[in-house]
Amino acid sequence: MKEEYQEFLTIPNQLTALRIVLVPVFVALLLQADPYLKLFGVIVFAVASLTDIYDGYHARKYGVETRLGAFLDPLADKLLITAAFLLYVWMGYLVLWMVILVVVRDVVVTALRIYAEYKNRPVVTSVEAKYKTLVQNLLVYLIMALILMREVSFFGKELAVTVNRFLASGYLDIIMLVVTLFTVYTGISYLVSNWNTYFQKPLQGQ
Repeated sequence: MKEEYQEFLTIPNQLTALRIVLVPVFVALLLQADPYLKLFGVIVFAVASLTDIYDGYHARKYGVETRLGAFLDPLADKLLITAAFLLYVWMGYLVLWMVILVVVRDVVVTALRIYAEYKNRPVVTSVEAKYKTLVQNLLVYLIMALILMREVSFFGKELAVTVNRFLASGYLDIIMLVVTLFTVYTGISYLVSNWNTYFQKPLQGQ
C-alpha cells in the first residue's frame, strides 16, 4: 500500500490525476450558453491534453515510470475522449452509434488491462493505440473549433455560415466513421496481440 502511495505521488501520476479531474470541468464549461465559457472549456481541454504529453516525457526523462502510471495514463485518455464524444452527441455534432462503438472498445480494453494487472502480466500500450489517441484528440479539437466558429461572435457571421454548410455536407460524419473504424481495429489488434496474456494462468504468488 505504501509503495502504491509513493507511486501516486510522482509528478507524472499527479498530472494524470489532474487530467481526470479536469474532465467534468471542461464538459460543464462547454455546456454553458455563454460562448466565452465554451472558449474557456476548450482551454481547459487543451491543458488536460498537454498534461498527457508532459507526464510521459517527465516519466521517461527522470526514470519515474511506474505500473500505476502505465495503467492510469491510458485510462485518463479514455475518460477525456469519451466525455468529449458523448458531449458532442448531446450537442448534435456526432452520431450516437459510432460513439457507442468507441466507448465499448475502450471499456473492453480497460477491463482487459485490469485483468492483466490482476494476473501480474501488465500490458504496454501499443503504438497503434497511441496513434488512435492522437487522431481522436485531433477530432475533438476540430469539433471544438467548429463550435467556437459557430458561437463566438468575434469570428463573424460569414464563418458561422461556412461551418453550418460543412456540417450539413456530412463530411464530419465521414471523418468520425474513419476514426471509429480505426479505433475498433486497434481494439481487435490489442485483443489478438495479448490473447495469451488473458488466458494464461496467473504467475506464481498470485
